[in-house]
Amino acid sequence: MAEQATDFLKVNNIEVIYDHVILVLKGVSLEVSKGGVVALLGANGAGKSTTLKAISNLLGAERGDVTKGSIEYKQEMIHNLNPSDLVKRGVVQVMEGRHCFEHLSVEENLLTGAYTRKDGRKGIADDLEMVYDYFPRLRERRSSQAGYTSGGEQQMCAIGRALMARPEMILLDEPSMGLAPQLVEEIFEIIRRLNQDEGVSFLLAEQNTNIALRYSDYGYIMENGRVVMEGNAKELGENEDVKEFYLGISSEGKKSFRDVKHYRRRKRWLA
Repeated sequence: MAEQATDFLKVNNIEVIYDHVILVLKGVSLEVSKGGVVALLGANGAGKSTTLKAISNLLGAERGDVTKGSIEYKQEMIHNLNPSDLVKRGVVQVMEGRHCFEHLSVEENLLTGAYTRKDGRKGIADDLEMVYDYFPRLRERRSSQAGYTSGGEQQMCAIGRALMARPEMILLDEPSMGLAPQLVEEIFEIIRRLNQDEGVSFLLAEQNTNIALRYSDYGYIMENGRVVMEGNAKELGENEDVKEFYLGISSEGKKSFRDVKHYRRRKRWLA
């Protein structure tokens, strides 16, 4: 990737073990440049979420450990930092499944994202208005109990809550999960605006390869805890292997599920 990636986020050859015995990540390396949008792609169970949790230091809650390799953010080793310290440094994760506080209002959920900030009420109020500008639907539902809002509104709330911490980088886990295609498109458009207008960098873990590559600059494909392919997002989207297995199409047209299943055994990058 671009040279500036090396002084922003760099994951170098990490291994992750759960419960001291289960090897989940096997030598994963990736980079995210400042101002970049990077997609981390792969099927369920490939290791995408574990990679994000390794970066954000949330593995401990699941009895996981980074046992090899290193994770650097702005040329500082971060894999031993407390998660809240990492938030203060500008790295925030939006977990898979949204995880809003159901009994709080939408606005109260957003304000919890500012708990590490020390810049006073005005700065927080200004950023709350910024979040409402990006997510007008949240303004309409600001006093509603979060648990009674739709899945799309909860995803917007989770991203807005992350923005309240004034992040430089957001780790976004499965933003399209369980959402209607129109809502997925809307959320990815907002991600693009946040990247272009606010300069927020994104690392997106996503099963929806098609939309993730359309909104990303660069991509990594994971299988069985390893990175098996990487490259420019446009080039990955045009790659015959990626098109045939992950998008279900090839130069001959769409494949049946049986064809795709058979193709799994002969993917060139695993040969």
